[in-house]
Amino acid sequence: MYELSGVRKVFADGSVALDGISLTVGRGEHVAFIGPSGAGKTTLFRILNLTLRPTAGRLVFEGQDASGLSDAALRRARTRIGTIYQQQNLVGRLRVVHNVLAGNLGRWSTLEAAASLVRPRSAGQAATALERVGIPEKLYARTDELSGGQQQRVAIARVLVQDPDVLLADEPVSSVDPSLAVTIVSLLRDLSHESQKTLLMNLHSVELALHYFPRVVGIRDGRVRFDLAPEKVSGELLAELYAGDRDEEQALERFQDGKNPFGGACRPLPGFGA
Repeated sequence: MYELSGVRKVFADGSVALDGISLTVGRGEHVAFIGPSGAGKTTLFRILNLTLRPTAGRLVFEGQDASGLSDAALRRARTRIGTIYQQQNLVGRLRVVHNVLAGNLGRWSTLEAAASLVRPRSAGQAATALERVGIPEKLYARTDELSGGQQQRVAIARVLVQDPDVLLADEPVSSVDPSLAVTIVSLLRDLSHESQKTLLMNLHSVELALHYFPRVVGIRDGRVRFDLAPEKVSGELLAELYAGDRDEEQALERFQDGKNPFGGACRPLPGFGA
């Protein structure tokens, strides 16, 4: 699905967000990205969803070099990539049905989109998506009256309507409580598995990454520090990844001691603190 070779991103102020990222993601893979704040994970996702161009290096999406795509081809490629953000990017004053159907905007004309605001087009499609995320009764509720967790489910339903080949979830659970975080991560994983979609997720939580993903990529200072199966991610690797981040170091210590805030037994991390 993706091939990145030496991808580098330097912003106008001279700051280097990514520095030589090389990795390959196969169709249908589920991959978690972890690392300290400012590591470059969000910038990487903006490159993966084709809204940001690399300063150097090569990004290949589905066998096509993204730098060689025309504007029209780039727009078509973007419709195949669904992104779920931490902030959800919903219009609060609109009904849920309208926010969910916004997943069709890449296919609808401006006239069709405007008409749908008056009378929702394909309301049944929105209802089906809400059924899949567990809140079918919220179809005509005002979006800003929903809880944070329900709004995140609306954002997921919107992506289901879009029906992309790739799901990119950028810190989708950082603003919800631990039990709901597990529910949302499990939901995204299960929905992606059912429809054989590629799922890439940025996670602040090491626990969730290790428990729910078969592949974990650690990023620090804009570089890939490891790319491993979860059982091979040692405490020593995590300590190096988060060195200097005191909050995360303390969370890792609690995790190593078996105090998993997400429930269930913690897998021992060999070499932690070594």
